[in-house]
Amino acid sequence: MNPRASNRSKSDQDPSTWQPPAQGYRCQYATDWVADKTGWGLTIDPNEHAALSEALSNCPDQPITVTLAR
Repeated sequence: MNPRASNRSKSDQDPSTWQPPAQGYRCQYATDWVADKTGWGLTIDPNEHAALSEALSNCPDQPITVTLAR
């Protein structure tokens, strides 16, 4: 799937209802999601938390870099 088609399929879904089709990108997607939510001080609902926890359990050494929004 090309990146544009993948982005269209995602629409406004969160990690509880959509994961990247490329298995190799799922760790990066999950860490980016957590970093963005943390950086902007946004909450993560229970379904998001469960999906992110599961995704991140498959990539324990993946760093999460947070840049706080101003």
